[in-house]
Amino acid sequence: MNDTTPDSLIPYDEIVQEALRAVVGRVLGEVEAAGGLPPGSHHFYITFKTGAAGVEIPADLRARFPDEMTIVLQNKFWDLAVAADHFSVGLSFNQIPARLVIPFSAITAFVDPAVEFGLQFQAVAEADDAEPHGDAENDSEQGASTGVEGGETPDDGSNVVTVDFGKKK
Repeated sequence: MNDTTPDSLIPYDEIVQEALRAVVGRVLGEVEAAGGLPPGSHHFYITFKTGAAGVEIPADLRARFPDEMTIVLQNKFWDLAVAADHFSVGLSFNQIPARLVIPFSAITAFVDPAVEFGLQFQAVAEADDAEPHGDAENDSEQGASTGVEGGETPDDGSNVVTVDFGKKK
């Protein structure tokens, strides 16, 4: 009897991650359709790889966050637009407005602390030695006190789904 798991010819890990990233797209699409503000006390912390293909952020932000960055969508954001494979949003950093374009494939974490919900993803083009990133720094009225820092999974029983199938060969 063989104790090793055979290599799958079906890319289950990619299929599951794509489906879970679609959750982020649907949530943001519903916010966009409802006028651009999250309902009730919902707000979102979105962590993404700044160097991933298709990410468009100002050069000064890329210099400050060369690997990964977390943004907050709560009260101070505008022009949220959701497409099939990415979203764009206006945010303020140190009172300087910026437009960000973020492909869903670049997202590594999505958290809604209002309901203790979170998703974590394996980076599509993950670097072997990723540098830790700081807390969210856009001009949100709320600080980065989600219990999730640097993409760690909270151990408080909250609803966090971690998707990590290991590194691709």
